[in-house]
Amino acid sequence: MGDRLPEPHASSSPAVAASSEAEEIEVLDSEDVLPMAAEDHWKALFDQFDPDNTGYISTEKFRSLLQRHGSELDPHKLEVLLALADSNSEGRICYQDFVNLMSNKRSNSFRQAILQGNRRLCSKALLEETGLSLSQRLIRHVAYETLPREIDRKWYYDSYTCCPPPWFMITITIVEVAFFLYNGVVLDRFVLQVSHPLYLKNALLYHPQLRAQAWRYLTYIFMHAGIEHLGLNVVLQLLVGVPLEMVHGAARISFVYIAGVVAGSLAVSVADMTAPVVGSSGGVYALVSAHLANIVMNWSGMKCQFKLLRMAVALICMSFEFGRAVWLRFHPSAYPPCPHPSFMAHLGGVMVGITLGVIILRNYEQRLQDQTLWWIFLSIYVIFVLFAIFWNIFAYSLLDLKLPPPP
Repeated sequence: MGDRLPEPHASSSPAVAASSEAEEIEVLDSEDVLPMAAEDHWKALFDQFDPDNTGYISTEKFRSLLQRHGSELDPHKLEVLLALADSNSEGRICYQDFVNLMSNKRSNSFRQAILQGNRRLCSKALLEETGLSLSQRLIRHVAYETLPREIDRKWYYDSYTCCPPPWFMITITIVEVAFFLYNGVVLDRFVLQVSHPLYLKNALLYHPQLRAQAWRYLTYIFMHAGIEHLGLNVVLQLLVGVPLEMVHGAARISFVYIAGVVAGSLAVSVADMTAPVVGSSGGVYALVSAHLANIVMNWSGMKCQFKLLRMAVALICMSFEFGRAVWLRFHPSAYPPCPHPSFMAHLGGVMVGITLGVIILRNYEQRLQDQTLWWIFLSIYVIFVLFAIFWNIFAYSLLDLKLPPPP
């Protein structure tokens, strides 16, 4: 791609700029998109129009740059750049906004410039495009399931390459199912495994007597009370988690999931101090709660089909699972004096989902460090984690609780 760069002195010639504006711009079809140019390539182009290194170029020069190299861009991305030029009232374009766009890190100011632009972005909605392959229809479906703005849906549709695939949610699900099947064979029980006398001896679940073993605050997600517990969690995290990971990436979705898992076990250690905890409900409820809250907050923009019915079904499933957990917690234990697993992990996951999770889902391709609410909720989460750690160190001895015997 480097051999397409013009000579540095050519950009300063009015004749060359005028002739370039008359050139026919080849807009690539979405299935023939060239790889995105590296940041240094675009910086070299930008610097040719900014010889004084001011960090800005005029909108006229910016248009000339796009006309020369527009064929290197996805068609929808080219629309966005032209809208940026049309919407800029100052008559100049900031280099940082331009590079952020090319590296898929759009700032809030950039988004506002696009949304307030004079040029109409969506002459044809993504949903109206025809002649798409099966994979393209799947990507479009995921975009409409998770993103509330048409500009973001088009952006995602052009940018998604399935590389890497949504590996985190798939891997977590496979490992959870594998551990459940292994325990089912060892215990010779698949329904209500938690009622087996040897169940609590597993080194993965959280037990209040073994709370000093820090790995248990995470690994308890690989143990489930029974097939009825595992089944609903797996269905929810695949139906909700995989599309979210396809859109927002493994790093962000795994953060929400793991934050919900940790918050769940710490919530149990603080609010239900004598109970063990098992299952991935903390992480699952964090993702599902964030997704549902994002749909409610962007109700008019979300174009997924039957959204009211689907929200009702999701809430019924979550309520059923939570009700099952509450019933099991207070049901007489099969091996007293140790109670059945706690339900507080569900609530810990919900709290993570409607705070940190919502901020992440509402800021597709945005820098989270620019969001004030992100830092507020992250600080609250860190404070809670530190509080729970000190609580686990000191409160159990100070309160003189009668804990169940170690397994």
